[in-house]
Amino acid sequence: MDVTLPRCHPLFGRVDRALWDGTLAQSDLLTVDKGAVVYGPKRFRRCLGVVLRGRVQVRRESLLMATLSAGDVFGAAALFTGNGDYPTTLTALTPCEALLIPQEGVRRLLRECPPFAEDYAVYLSGRIQFLSQRLEAVSNPSAEGKLARYLLTNGGDGSVTLSATALCQRLGVGRATLYRAFEVLEGTGAIAREGKTIRILRAEALEKVINENRKESSL
Repeated sequence: MDVTLPRCHPLFGRVDRALWDGTLAQSDLLTVDKGAVVYGPKRFRRCLGVVLRGRVQVRRESLLMATLSAGDVFGAAALFTGNGDYPTTLTALTPCEALLIPQEGVRRLLRECPPFAEDYAVYLSGRIQFLSQRLEAVSNPSAEGKLARYLLTNGGDGSVTLSATALCQRLGVGRATLYRAFEVLEGTGAIAREGKTIRILRAEALEKVINENRKESSL
């Protein structure tokens, strides 16, 4: 199996060719049709997966967690755990291919390639941070709190460009609720909308909305 794309992912970039070829020899290639479940609570393997082709939607019940594309990694949540369900459902948005590296293959990489072990720790730390941010976003009791958190998390360049439908899915709110949240944040001068682009004008105003939500939820 000649798979070079995963080496573009930072997680595999420092694995030498011989070790990578040995890892591929232990791995499987998974092909799924559009709409098929890639991983689910009762349907998963103890493998580290890499999307080679297509797009995969990640949901936890009704909450949209992420959308994966070529080069993205999944499966770490079940790789070294014991019994239990997989925490999310991965569904193919398009016809997809994924490389599945089994647990023993990842163990070998960790043992024989210290740079991979270091990069894997960095990857897991990033996942913990991402999930913490998602948890904090959905735990805000108001839609404006969720929206403010999302914009601060994803607006590193000062703006976020996303359709209202996609934003509703990410926040777990209805369209009418989202537009009311827009009005609240625009009223504070925190944001301005230009079509699908939301510009962050005052990050401190967004932080204030989040902090006020935290106080209300603790009462």
